[in-house]
Amino acid sequence: MRLAASAEMLFTDLPFMERVERIHAAGFDVEIWDSRTKDIAALRAIGARFSSMTGYSAGSLVEAATADEVVRTAEALIPTALELGVERLVVHSAELVDGQAARPHWRPDGSMWLTGARTLERLGQLGERYGVTFCLENLNTVLDHPGIPLARARDTIALVSAVGHPNVKLMLDLYHAQLGEGNLTGLLTAALPHIGEVQVADVPGRCEPGTGEINYPAISRTLKALGFDGTVGLEGYALSDSNEALLAFRAAFTQEDP
Repeated sequence: MRLAASAEMLFTDLPFMERVERIHAAGFDVEIWDSRTKDIAALRAIGARFSSMTGYSAGSLVEAATADEVVRTAEALIPTALELGVERLVVHSAELVDGQAARPHWRPDGSMWLTGARTLERLGQLGERYGVTFCLENLNTVLDHPGIPLARARDTIALVSAVGHPNVKLMLDLYHAQLGEGNLTGLLTAALPHIGEVQVADVPGRCEPGTGEINYPAISRTLKALGFDGTVGLEGYALSDSNEALLAFRAAFTQEDP
């Protein structure tokens, strides 16, 4: 397994480029969010391997009126992904504004399922054309993202499996899944054929492994037993020190002491 860490959530007291440098120097791949706010040439010059980035900038997968915006803005971001060597572009089931639902929906209907699947299929065709993969991330709706339809892991698995395109995968976030659903071992087993990347943080607090209730060494053993050899990304904050958070993350997924 490769290990990555989010430059958006670690070393937050430092300028962004220095965050990327610190994560890269520590031996991790780097995850970023909105690339439009970044100096892409400067990022490329650091020499880091970039694991993932946000893959669209407007619209909702599940709303027919704005699904075209998802595809349009996704295609506009692909040149940046190719420049940075990013293989996975992250999308969500609905439009987020500062992490919240742009238009909250409390009860998804059948048209949302159909529109979501059709939009993901279009993204898969786009990804196939350019050699990138679009990853649908599950979100929790009980704390961080209320009003996001079809956001739970079981919903995202259903959508991705229904599309059945090799360039459409899951960004399976275990922090969100623990808050919304639990049974992480069973979830990993069910999701395995569709996983593009696994993201982790502990519950409560969304900090590094070992700061909450999730047994991440057991999760690591489960992934190895399942034969998962992809990327695991720390998309969480540091409880106190970002260097210590990276050490704890590595220890949880390599069975080393921090």
